[in-house]
Amino acid sequence: MTTNSIGLETKKTKEIASDLNTLLANFQIYYQNLRGIHWNIRGKRFFELHPKFEELYTDANLKVDEIAERILTLGLTPLHTFEDYFKAAKIPVGKNISEDEKAVQLIVDSLSELLKIERQILNDAGDANDEGTNSMMSGFITEQEKTVWMMKAWLGESV
Repeated sequence: MTTNSIGLETKKTKEIASDLNTLLANFQIYYQNLRGIHWNIRGKRFFELHPKFEELYTDANLKVDEIAERILTLGLTPLHTFEDYFKAAKIPVGKNISEDEKAVQLIVDSLSELLKIERQILNDAGDANDEGTNSMMSGFITEQEKTVWMMKAWLGESV
């Protein structure tokens, strides 16, 4: 078993970093979706949703950087082209969404997909004794579950 300079098994680390690249690509699509709905939201709930979407895209932008830096820490190169993002994307791309309920549903759908990816990474990071990635995923998951709950409540639905 070969370990890297941070004490993790090299093979497992590369697999986790690869999965983090998938997460990074999906987060970039999520981020851009949030920018789009922030810019294009219309209607009576504009003043409520416009700042909320800005809050979410600001947070997503920070997470994109954290994910990329973790990938570098694990020894791989983060994806950084839109071509790569689209190839790895699992979340829906929202185009020209201006209706409030469709915008919020896009957030729920996107976060649901991100959570699936993050749970897999969390599982693999635990198996690899990768506490740095594990901790990051735990924090992301906790926050995003709460956001899903709030968005579903806004839609009048339960989780």
